Amino acid sequence: MKLDYRVIYSQRKKLGITVERDRSVVVHAPLGFSEEQIQAVLETKKLWLYEKTHHAQKYTDEYHPPGKELVSGESMPYLGKNYRLQVFDADVESLVFKHKFIIYKTTQTQANKLFNDWYTDKANQKIIPRVELYAKNLGLAYNAVKIADVKYRWGSCTPNDNLIFNWRLIKAPMFVIDYIIVHELAHLIESNHTPYFWRIVKTNTANYQKAKDWLKQHGELLELGFSGA
Repeated sequence: MKLDYRVIYSQRKKLGITVERDRSVVVHAPLGFSEEQIQAVLETKKLWLYEKTHHAQKYTDEYHPPGKELVSGESMPYLGKNYRLQVFDADVESLVFKHKFIIYKTTQTQANKLFNDWYTDKANQKIIPRVELYAKNLGLAYNAVKIADVKYRWGSCTPNDNLIFNWRLIKAPMFVIDYIIVHELAHLIESNHTPYFWRIVKTNTANYQKAKDWLKQHGELLELGFSGA
């Protein structure tokens, strides 16, 4: 199996390998790590890499689910529940959430931005405190946590111990969010997906398998915006 991969060098102490949701392979290597050393590690991970790059959960560039319609009666997700969308004919540039989403016709062309900003704000309010809680429970310290617009990943832990989470996660149920948070925090202890890594995740998220299954089944739906907006 010929393997294409990208190498990112940093001050980290151990080599780590991640498979992005677009199936690309990224090697996070310590400075001075030779190509031969990287190849040797990749050889030991050959079966794992094959399984990950052929996993059904990984997205392909060939499939793009259709977007939502910007009409009354459509629904948008928030924390795992779908809330009805209502479009009003008024000259108001805002998005309102009162047990349903309310948007105005004059802002239809900016609907995606309005929703993205709203989701990002809610993600900052709800995800960051959960990160702080789980980090405290695990006795871990991180450098910074950020909600960002990232492609192909729900979360990441950088070599500088920064934690980054995709704002789209706020659309998922809280048990899914908690799983991603613990997953990334566990990388502060173990950079690779070893049995030890998964023991940490399993010990701290009882529903971790349920969360993985939920993302496999519904993950693409979290990417949806409005068609033409």
